[in-house]
Amino acid sequence: MSFSGPANRRNRGASDAPIPKYRVRCVGGGEIVEDISLLSCPNGHDSLLRAEYADRRLPLAPHPGIFRYIAWLPVRWPLLPAGGPVAFPCKELSRELGLTNLAVSFSGYFPEQGATLTSCSFKELEAAPTLQRLFELGGKIPVIASAGNTGRAFAELSARCGRPVVIVVPERAVPRLFTTQPAHDLFLVSVAGDYSDAIAVSNALAAVPGCVPEGGAKNIARRDGMGTVMLDGAVTIGRMPDHYFQAVGSGTGGVAAWEAAIRLRRDGRYGTILPRLHLAQNAPFTPMVSAWNDRRREIIATIDMPNARENVGRVMSDVLTNRNPPYAIAGGLYDALAKTDGSMYSVSNAEGAEALKRIRETVGIIDPDPAAAIAVGALIRAAGNGSIGADDHVLLNITGGGYERVREDFVVHPVEPVAGIGIHEPVETVINELKEWISRYG
Repeated sequence: MSFSGPANRRNRGASDAPIPKYRVRCVGGGEIVEDISLLSCPNGHDSLLRAEYADRRLPLAPHPGIFRYIAWLPVRWPLLPAGGPVAFPCKELSRELGLTNLAVSFSGYFPEQGATLTSCSFKELEAAPTLQRLFELGGKIPVIASAGNTGRAFAELSARCGRPVVIVVPERAVPRLFTTQPAHDLFLVSVAGDYSDAIAVSNALAAVPGCVPEGGAKNIARRDGMGTVMLDGAVTIGRMPDHYFQAVGSGTGGVAAWEAAIRLRRDGRYGTILPRLHLAQNAPFTPMVSAWNDRRREIIATIDMPNARENVGRVMSDVLTNRNPPYAIAGGLYDALAKTDGSMYSVSNAEGAEALKRIRETVGIIDPDPAAAIAVGALIRAAGNGSIGADDHVLLNITGGGYERVREDFVVHPVEPVAGIGIHEPVETVINELKEWISRYG
């Protein structure tokens, strides 16, 4: 692939050096987007933007973790040290489910398997390329809304690399935030409410001069960082899987897996058939399951998530409870499911509890993230009802775990909020505190 167009030019807000390795295209309109720092189509299309890389075939770089796949990440240099996903066969779980070609991709802390993500979450795969890309594009401070795992991942990278970050989380998520090194460059805000309330506050803070919205699903660095799960799985087993299982809150991980598979198909060495996406949500909060089962592009709140706040409080994994997921947007989850003949699963807390036990006994991860249990619950159901064949190649994404083990190997530092916002309280006071905090960074 040869790039002679806009992505080779110097970009406003970017450093002086050109970025020839990739360009950005609007999925909905098909046009090349000249300003690669944008999160949305400048022509108004309701669409994700997607990176297109100059390397058609995937070269493996001599870097650790996800930066082994730096050719298909939208950065010029790696942010080190970095961990990555680790794929491995799991004979015990395969035997229990009657599957002969099951591989587990684990993104957490399990050093015996080579997994060294000290945030214990695959959200660290998003944080590393996002922070590096923002640095390369001018160094603005990202503002991140999180239900817990994403915030912890960005906090850990901030502590490790000294990059300033603003994080907004619901109050109940604050205890989930920790770092393995003291964090001196974090501005943590707690919000009385749920994840959607944290998103609203983060949008206000991102407008402060010197800050920039991290972008969520619209951020190509986040999606391509998560896409390394698919890349690593394919490289490890020598081909793309027939089926890919993951639990989703926003669905961004499913989109990332689909996009990575599209690139692998273009490479040609890993197969030509896209993996079927098998994505799970935690009942009773399952808006994307409801909409997809009706084959509707639009999520209708009264149909797909009645009693949303109440149901969010009833799930075992509240990180899977995004009320505004990138489902309908062009290039979003609806399209990913449609293009891969995908399936969505509503997994109960009881099924999740059983799956947690299976993970501990067969994979050896003592404390998997509850979201991972929801994914395993979907896999158990699919294996039992014949949705996947006994000899099909399956990649299961266990998106986090290792919390107890990381505390054995590291001194863990809790992250305390700098500011808090109660219900119906104005955000102006926090904005002023943030401006003062930002001033130290020039």
